[in-house]
Amino acid sequence: MIRNIIFDWSGTLVNDLPAVLQATNHVFRQAGVPEISLETFRAEFVLPFKGFYDRYVPNVPMAQLEEWFHTRFNEVQSSVEELPHARNFLEFCRVQKIKTFALSTIHPEHFKEQTRKNGFDQYLDHPYLGIWDKRTRIKEIITEHALNPKETLFIGDMQHDVETARHGGVWSCAVLTGFNRLGQLRESQPDLIVEHLGELQDLLKRRVSVFGEAAGGDAPKQMPIATVGALIFNDRDEVLLVRTHKWSDLWGMPGGKIKWGETSEDALRRELLEETGLEVEDIRFELVQDCIHSDEFYRDAHFVLLNYTCRSRGEQPVKLNEEAEEYCWLTLPEATNLSLNRPTVNFLKKVQNF
Repeated sequence: MIRNIIFDWSGTLVNDLPAVLQATNHVFRQAGVPEISLETFRAEFVLPFKGFYDRYVPNVPMAQLEEWFHTRFNEVQSSVEELPHARNFLEFCRVQKIKTFALSTIHPEHFKEQTRKNGFDQYLDHPYLGIWDKRTRIKEIITEHALNPKETLFIGDMQHDVETARHGGVWSCAVLTGFNRLGQLRESQPDLIVEHLGELQDLLKRRVSVFGEAAGGDAPKQMPIATVGALIFNDRDEVLLVRTHKWSDLWGMPGGKIKWGETSEDALRRELLEETGLEVEDIRFELVQDCIHSDEFYRDAHFVLLNYTCRSRGEQPVKLNEEAEEYCWLTLPEATNLSLNRPTVNFLKKVQNF
């Protein structure tokens, strides 16, 4: 049983990625080097962050880099928001009497400002802040608080967090809500990978035996899961595609699981409305696919995929929920040029008859 949880902060409890990128590019401008894109930042950024800066601005003293970064971050950190499911998970820990810790690189002043807004400090029994290399403190925390490593879980969004957990001999859980992508996290081999804290809360609430039994970052095996997904066409005969973390940042169809008591069409309407904000009509069943042990999906799973086509009702704006990173409308030939997940490739072939 998990009795102690150590949280990373950035990308685990709050979304500060846009603010961190802005502050980083401010540092680069001051140092006279080109700015980088979000994609490049996520691929290159590492902890301890000295290694990252040594690669881009090796001749600038760390004290100067820190001054530039924190000056700009102070100006933009109002954009930092709590991540979906984070508050509920912290409240769950309180109810379950789980001891909570924070082990983070965040500057204490930034933590103070952000918690003034979200109040998360009230849920954290022992915050350890401004720690550049978390591996240097994890064992001290375990010893100081007499934690049983087999009852202790470290949750983070980066490879460094998984390495820290391993260094401290505690369980590790990687979340897909932050800086590192699925492929990077898999390389670090956490004990579990979850899409977000809501999924982890569900596993802990149901007392599913995950830690010590799951291997390679996979959740425990279940019965096959029935899902629905659709190619949504607009009035220009373009289809909507979305890109998600849980499908290795590949593009695909929106959709999700069928709930108990729902018809598949009712589930499709609900999932599309939740994920895209679109109401649809002209729903047509097209294809059923087996998706078993896909290495593109963030965990080992067995899905039965019910695939549909449908149309958006008039000109509606797309409103993505937290599950997707971005969307695009493309013609069918254009869509085949994207980096698509395999089920979407198969479905497009069927719809286009090639």
